[in-house]
Amino acid sequence: MPAVSGWDADRYQRQFGYVSAQAGGVLELLAASPGEVVLDLGCGTGELAARIAASGAPVIALDSDPAMVAAAARRVGEANTLLADAHAFSLPEPVDAVFSNAALHWMPRPGEVVRRVRAALRPGGRFVAEMGGAGNIQAILDAVGAAVAEAGLPPPASPWYFPTPARQAALLEEAGFRVARLEHFPRPTPLGDPPDGLAGWLEMFGRSLTAEVPAARLPAVVARVNELAAPRLWRDGQWFADYWRLRFLAVAGAPGADADVE
Repeated sequence: MPAVSGWDADRYQRQFGYVSAQAGGVLELLAASPGEVVLDLGCGTGELAARIAASGAPVIALDSDPAMVAAAARRVGEANTLLADAHAFSLPEPVDAVFSNAALHWMPRPGEVVRRVRAALRPGGRFVAEMGGAGNIQAILDAVGAAVAEAGLPPPASPWYFPTPARQAALLEEAGFRVARLEHFPRPTPLGDPPDGLAGWLEMFGRSLTAEVPAARLPAVVARVNELAAPRLWRDGQWFADYWRLRFLAVAGAPGADADVE
């Protein structure tokens, strides 16, 4: 996850717990059965892995960040966690399902990830995920880009992969999946009551966007981001992130068929 160098797992859980709290829909789509083995790819602090395990499905919680893996181990046990790069991982035995929430968009080479997922699944196994889709955080990106440009600094490049439904479906099908369900929908998400506007969100998730801003100038640039973003993202007395989510279920090794796109 090159966009963030070292996660603060405790702060992530305290201030950004909504990431896991809003995963009910994708967990329902997974519908893990007792005895199924599930890989949670990009497990973060392991909250969702623990919920999957509580359903009776043995879980493997995988993440590339040591702090996140340590946090997950406290929930599901060290023997059930794996520190690995999603672009290059392998498992000793195939699993019944691969699950991922709010992680795939951090992985810069999605084709490699999808191929590794396919290799990790038994034939007929399923890949169930939710991620940022096309249009995700566009208002935030616009505000940061404008504030940085006003400061006379180079434009930031988005580090994320936010695909259209068509692009993600094609990627999955090329790797040998049948896309059974694919949804793309807006989810404006309240950020609580941060006293510094979007600064906390940027510090946790968007550090690469302001990486070229000198430290002495960063507070002024972030303040300008708040000013520019407020007309679109401040309402009803609180800040919102303009999230767009892409949720899908794909089956490994099944005969080709048209996707059911919603």
